[in-house]
Amino acid sequence: MNYFVTAIDTDSGKTLVSTILCEALQADYWKPVQAGHPRDTEVVAKLLDPQHHVFFPEGYLLQTPASPHAAARIDGITIDLQTLTPPATKRDLVIEGAGGCLVPLNDHDFVIDLVAQFHAQVVLVADLYLGSINHTLLTVEALRKRNLPIKGIIFNGPSNAESERIIELHTGLPVLLRLPRQEQVTRQTIIDYAKELQQHWHA
Repeated sequence: MNYFVTAIDTDSGKTLVSTILCEALQADYWKPVQAGHPRDTEVVAKLLDPQHHVFFPEGYLLQTPASPHAAARIDGITIDLQTLTPPATKRDLVIEGAGGCLVPLNDHDFVIDLVAQFHAQVVLVADLYLGSINHTLLTVEALRKRNLPIKGIIFNGPSNAESERIIELHTGLPVLLRLPRQEQVTRQTIIDYAKELQQHWHA
């Protein structure tokens, strides 16, 4: 199974969630489009056992930390979705998106368009800030409008019980995990939260 990790905004915790997912599912990892450095693939690889995972090279490795369409233009290229094919693996594959669902990849395509192309289930990361209810509900609406399957939500960062409650109420999606703010992320951090995620994954 392919699992596509996307979020309601940028810097929401997609890389942390992707790492935990890889550990919980003993899955491989792929970032189709990387804009800027450090590379998320390197971050994930440092936190996982390389004997149990494969970290595939990016489809597009762009130099500027910006929206992929803009970073690609600076690099003098155009991102072509037809060139992006999930790497072959016998394990589950965790695919980390860039930014949120409607981040443009070029003048026509968005990150959300990769989900259907990759036949993936979405794991949605929602950090809780003022305005996050609106952003979460809009993201879920956009995914459902395109009939894209959503595995569930992972809340990341300081808890807000009322925001979480209303998001659960209006989306009807299962909460796979709640991640408090991490002062430091270690290998043990990943293992601990992977075990917690496993308890909710098939619930």
